[in-house]
Amino acid sequence: MSLFYYFIGWTFFLLAFLVFYTYLGYGIAAWLLVKLRGRKSADRLAADKSQTIPFPDVTMVIPAYNERDYLAEKLQNCLIQDYPAKHLHLLFVVEGSSDGSAEYLEQQKHNVPNLTIVSGTQRLGKIMAMNNAMRLVNTPITIFTDANTQLNPEAVSRLTRRFEVDTVGAVTGEKRINLQGQESAAGSGEGLYWRYESFLKKLDAQLHTIVGAAGELFAIRTALYEPVEADTLLDDFMISLRIAGRGYRVDYAPDAYALERPSHSVAEEMKRKVRIAAGGFQAINRLTPLLNIFRYGWLSFQYVSHRVLRWAVTPFCLPLLFLLNIILLTQPESGLLTLSFWWSLFIGQVAFYLIASVGYVLENRQTRFKLTFAPFYFVFMNWCVLAGFARFCNGNISGVWEKSKRAV
Repeated sequence: MSLFYYFIGWTFFLLAFLVFYTYLGYGIAAWLLVKLRGRKSADRLAADKSQTIPFPDVTMVIPAYNERDYLAEKLQNCLIQDYPAKHLHLLFVVEGSSDGSAEYLEQQKHNVPNLTIVSGTQRLGKIMAMNNAMRLVNTPITIFTDANTQLNPEAVSRLTRRFEVDTVGAVTGEKRINLQGQESAAGSGEGLYWRYESFLKKLDAQLHTIVGAAGELFAIRTALYEPVEADTLLDDFMISLRIAGRGYRVDYAPDAYALERPSHSVAEEMKRKVRIAAGGFQAINRLTPLLNIFRYGWLSFQYVSHRVLRWAVTPFCLPLLFLLNIILLTQPESGLLTLSFWWSLFIGQVAFYLIASVGYVLENRQTRFKLTFAPFYFVFMNWCVLAGFARFCNGNISGVWEKSKRAV
């Protein structure tokens, strides 16, 4: 057998290992490392319900561009938090909104004394609005949350409690997808994805630190906030990773959660995923120093394993695996492993993509036939990454964007 086929064969196994490690292997490795190293002190603190925790002043920052339909429910959700009202400040950022958001909130100020509104006629984009809003925050802790999400009543208290550990610089809550009955493939796949992500985040926090906060709900020590570049697509990711890069831990509070509906359709979810993927490549480019494992240690290991491989490596491995498998079907019978082995792998890949295709056909239908949703969403996510990479390379990036529609 020629060296060419040996090279192709071993390259195939290397790429297959990277795919396995990215989606399953890292979770197994992190679980084993947690068992060997033990959990971080913040987790022990959270488990100790007997401690008396003071109530620091907190500001909830809520970007809300043209979110008038959600404001009444969001405002009420903030007011029912089991946190002393005198210590909880609300800062709604509605700059550029043309749907009456600013007028509605102004009407509520007489009922909510700790309510501040940042408005204006010019739409500068979420990042610029947040940077401007943060200049008004003078509380030690800032909590960011989206206008179209609902928080559990204990969310604020459970997030702030984690800051009792001095090494914690940020805390992210859990994002939960509110599935109702028989959702479409988009909704079911999104829900499955976030359940798995929550599992990995628990391991990340127990091992060392979270590598990327959920924009729906996360908190920071206000003093650690750094203004984000105006064209940033993943502000929550950049803010939290830069805090981690300064030596602080980003902790995880799964008992503080933000509940939101899934995307309205696969087309809407694709718009969101492509933007996230483009933002991922942008973030990797700006966070290059974090790849230095000799300087950042565990942070680099987790960052590469959980984020860089998923965004910048694995999506490119999948089409290469299919192509290499086809090439290996042409090798002599006496080559690396048997032809029947390579044919089995090839048939397995074809079957997987066919099942994913069935999921695509059923994408927006309400059905109980959900065995196709996981393969579909896996292929869908990786396709969106490739599309996001093309968008990043074309420079089609702006901090001003249209939000995706959510299911009603």
